[in-house]
Order: sequence, then C-alpha cells, then structure tokens
Amino acid sequence: MTRTARDLLKTITAELAPDPRSNPLVPLIAAGRADREVLAALALEQMRVIPADRRAFLHLAVRSSAEPEADAYFTALADGEAIAQRKLPAFAAACGVDETRAAAYTPLPGCQAYPAYVAWLALNAAPADAVLAVSANFSAWGGYCATIAGALRAHYGFDDEACAFFDFFAEPAPDLDRTAERAVQAALDAGRLDESRARDHGHLLQSYEALFWRTLERPA
Repeated sequence: MTRTARDLLKTITAELAPDPRSNPLVPLIAAGRADREVLAALALEQMRVIPADRRAFLHLAVRSSAEPEADAYFTALADGEAIAQRKLPAFAAACGVDETRAAAYTPLPGCQAYPAYVAWLALNAAPADAVLAVSANFSAWGGYCATIAGALRAHYGFDDEACAFFDFFAEPAPDLDRTAERAVQAALDAGRLDESRARDHGHLLQSYEALFWRTLERPA
C-alpha cells in the first residue's frame, strides 16, 4: 500500500515529538513560577526570531517556484509570521519591554540558534524536505503557545491583547495543515522527497527549539 503524505506527516510528527523534559520553562510558566524578567526575555528573543523566520520562509517560497504546493505553504507561513509580528508588541509591553530596552538587548546565542537553522534551511534544504521538517516542528510549538497563553491570563494578569501572540500560534490551522499535506504529496508523487534528510532537518529543528527554552530558563 502506497504511503500518503498524511500518513508520513503523522509519523514524522510523532517521531519528533519532544520529550516533555526537554522544555523546562513552559511548565514553570504554566505554574506561574517563571519570573517576569524571563517573560521579558522571551518577548525580546521573539522580536528577533519572528522577522528572521518570516524572511527565511519568503526565501523558501521563492526557491519553490517550480513546486507550487511548497510555494503556497511557505508563503502562508510567511504571512502568519507577519501577523504574529504585529501581535508581539502588546506582549512585550506587558512584560515591561519598550523600544529603548529592546534596542539595548543582547540576544542569547542559545535562543537564536533556532532561527539561524531556519535560515540555513532556506538556503540549503530542498523545499519539500523543509516542508516536512517545519510542519512536524510546528506541532510542538503550537502546544507550548496554548499553555503559555492560558498561564499568562491565569497567573500573570495579562489581557487578551497581551496574549494574542500566543493565541495566534495556539489556534488550529487546518488550512495550513492541508497545504503542507498537498506539498508533501506532490513531492512524494514526483519522487523528490528525501525522508531521511527531512527527518534530520526536523530533528535539528526540535533540538534547537529545546535549546531555546533551556537557554531562557537559565540565561547565565
């Protein structure tokens, strides 16, 4: 029986699901035990991550010009990052981050390793392989955002506007999922998907995401 893109996406997402112990910070936020300065650092790091990822996805879309399904997926991701970028300032402000503080902030290497690797994918990965890797990674990220959004309201007194950045990523995205599935299926049908390489990309993405959260928990 021929494997479908849906089956492959489910399989790799399950394979790459992070060990709960790999993210020590989100449980602290969920319990209301994370310091507000850590939340401020999260906002400051995301102020670098989001625009970097948007540019990387736009570049992947350009490189996917011969693969319209992958082009559509990365264009949708870039559009989503643009929306998230507009929602992020309210979270940053709630954390006490203003333009002066943002300009003076020195980003943490352990946090910026993730967008650096996304940029590497934009330059080096086959688009179809990147679709599979990124789609699997986003599953974990959405769950983290849902947990954080609930905790910010319950324990830190943040309003809906301040939580909107995390609400956006926490929402189910069935249209995006279908776009990813179409891109992967087209690559499977054309024989241009390297599953082993896509798994390697996904593993590194998940590892760098775990490093992001560990770095924020212990920035020193």
